Amino acid sequence: MRHSLCPRSVGLPLCLALAALAAAPAGARGEVKLPAIFTEHLVLQRDLANPVWGWAAPGEEVTVSIADQKHKTTADKDGKWSVKLTPLPAGGPHCLAVQGANTIKLEDVLVGEVWICSGQSNMQWAVKSARDSELEMKAANFPKIRFVNVPQVGTDQPQDDFKGSWQVVTPDSVGPLSAVGYFFGRQLYETLGVPIGLVNDAWGGSACEAWVRRDVIEKDERFKALVENWQTIEKSYDHAKTIAKFNEDLEKWKVAAAAAKDAGKPEPQKPKAPNNLLTGNSRPANIYNGVLKPTIGYGIRGAIWYQGETNAGRAYQYRDLFPLMIQNWREDWGQGEFPFYWVQLADYMAERAEPADSAWAELREAQTMTMDRLPNTGQAVIIDLGEGKDIHPRNKQEVGMRLARWALAKDYGVNVAYHSPQYKSMERSGNKITVTVDYEGSGLTTIDVKEPRGFTIAGADKKFVNAEAKLVGPNKLEVWSDVVSEPASVRYAWADNPICNVFNKEDLPLTPFRTDDWPGVTLGKDK
Repeated sequence: MRHSLCPRSVGLPLCLALAALAAAPAGARGEVKLPAIFTEHLVLQRDLANPVWGWAAPGEEVTVSIADQKHKTTADKDGKWSVKLTPLPAGGPHCLAVQGANTIKLEDVLVGEVWICSGQSNMQWAVKSARDSELEMKAANFPKIRFVNVPQVGTDQPQDDFKGSWQVVTPDSVGPLSAVGYFFGRQLYETLGVPIGLVNDAWGGSACEAWVRRDVIEKDERFKALVENWQTIEKSYDHAKTIAKFNEDLEKWKVAAAAAKDAGKPEPQKPKAPNNLLTGNSRPANIYNGVLKPTIGYGIRGAIWYQGETNAGRAYQYRDLFPLMIQNWREDWGQGEFPFYWVQLADYMAERAEPADSAWAELREAQTMTMDRLPNTGQAVIIDLGEGKDIHPRNKQEVGMRLARWALAKDYGVNVAYHSPQYKSMERSGNKITVTVDYEGSGLTTIDVKEPRGFTIAGADKKFVNAEAKLVGPNKLEVWSDVVSEPASVRYAWADNPICNVFNKEDLPLTPFRTDDWPGVTLGKDK
């Protein structure tokens, strides 16, 4: 952050006043401060009354200026102050000046579209590790795309600030940025032609409950078991003892490893250093307090999210937890029901020849259900982009573009396909079930082979078998098996890593679904 006087956007009288204040003895004045979400190169949300806040001496008058506007306020008894800017159109660069007893000048401020990029490791996954990273980084000359990375701080104490600053996207800076966030933002920029700001706060391995305010979870009876489990951990967990035990195990391992080497045998598995549960990324509200809260209230258009792997074993709980998190964010942000788009879990783990239960399929179902629970939500389906042996598929380009489709169509009025085909209804006729699909676009099609793959079918006995299928219309599929005479349910792509091939003609994959509501393997797992 640069501190200087006389921004171009303020007049001579104000500049003279600022110079006089700067010449005053340091001890005679308080110091106006801004949080790290406000630094040079920041992007403000266009057409929004953007909040600007910070700290000063209690009772100190603060003036905030940008373009041709000026706003005055007074710091409260705790030294906190805030103003709201008059909405600005896309453009810049501007200079944002904050004047109290001292002056802060933030140069190169743009106005455009700002998005939060959150979730776990697949959102955190950096450009430098994505597919074709070398080429992507060399081509990353986008001075009007900006980002700020929020550090990973897990705590039960709400934080007001973080260590970081806005960066301009260049070949040298883009490497650590979220790949999904970058490719999403780049598509918006190339389509809309306005500045893009990305607030990147993802944390690998994080649990959904860590992103929710603690009191919100505690007062909701649906999460009683989860809260009680953590209360027990908090009372008994001793990280020092855990580390001491790890060190003992490590010394034993060293002896065993040396002996194995001398004997020409494989080395035993090395103990893994434990994380502190109390400051980690799973404790309820830890990430909300340490990562999200310092940014809450900053002017945004919306949020993109890629998370769920950590909660897959509690997929039924996620049906309620995920919408609760979104509602919590929206209420605390104070900017209405802003758009919230997420990535459905990709295909992962071993392919199976026969139908089987799947926690990952149930988590995908919970994600899909959220679109019916909350307005202004959407889901990018990537059941075709995963890698069986890697939980971090490297093709983040397509993931970012599928998220961008949602934003471009829903928030910016761009005529582009965005919604993956989705199950609508079913009709039985003899030993066949006809499935009707919504959001089929220009019609359904298949890839690789003509026959639709990925379907299973079961009778009232709930025993699923692989099914045959065929397209019988632009939005209809007929499904059957010769060994099921009276079918009761059809499932599609219902597996950790399904073999499936139905898309619409706009290349968006059919959303995994089931027509039944029979109890799943994660039912009742709530902590």
